[in-house]
Amino acid sequence: MSFYRKYFSQRKQTKTQEKTAPDMKKFLIVGLGNKGEKYVETRHNVGFLVVNKLAKKFEVSFEPNRFGDMAKFKNKGRTFILLKPDTYMNLSGKAVKFWVTQEKIPLENLLIVGDDIALPFGTIRLKGKGGAAGHNGFENIQQLLGTTQYPRLRFGIGNNFPKGGQVEYVLGNWTDEEWEQFPPRVEKAAEACLAFGMQGLGLTMTQFNGK
Repeated sequence: MSFYRKYFSQRKQTKTQEKTAPDMKKFLIVGLGNKGEKYVETRHNVGFLVVNKLAKKFEVSFEPNRFGDMAKFKNKGRTFILLKPDTYMNLSGKAVKFWVTQEKIPLENLLIVGDDIALPFGTIRLKGKGGAAGHNGFENIQQLLGTTQYPRLRFGIGNNFPKGGQVEYVLGNWTDEEWEQFPPRVEKAAEACLAFGMQGLGLTMTQFNGK
């Protein structure tokens, strides 16, 4: 192979690699929930409320897009993509898989935000991997990504419901007392999402878990 043929072959290969390589400064933050007015203030939609808070902080608006509503902003050289899937909770993985692929997001730069009945109200817990723990949104994401190795932020909603009443509880509205305490807890969760992209999972877990 001549020098020029080798040179242009290498350039073509480099450009191909650049197009397919994951962007390590791009982050996908997915808030889980159900679309529709009747679900807006339900416990199961806390993921939507967290990414809404982050969008408001950076003065960006959500726009309809493929499999959900999306907003984007940049902060100190990093790009944050916020997604609220419109597939309903049980099919959240469809939206997540599409946008992880479309935006070339490495799984370590993906953060899923959802509710957790195993945690006291308002408690935040970040982990880098784990099972679905009975959460249909996390379960579907796990199935479609083919792995449990992705970061997640769980927001505690408590478990103050009678036996057999879990579905009604998670799809129910917050109590007046919870709603009064809600704003600073959502603010804290939004701060954790931003910190995840700026300083990494390890430091963010240390800073926010259990707080």
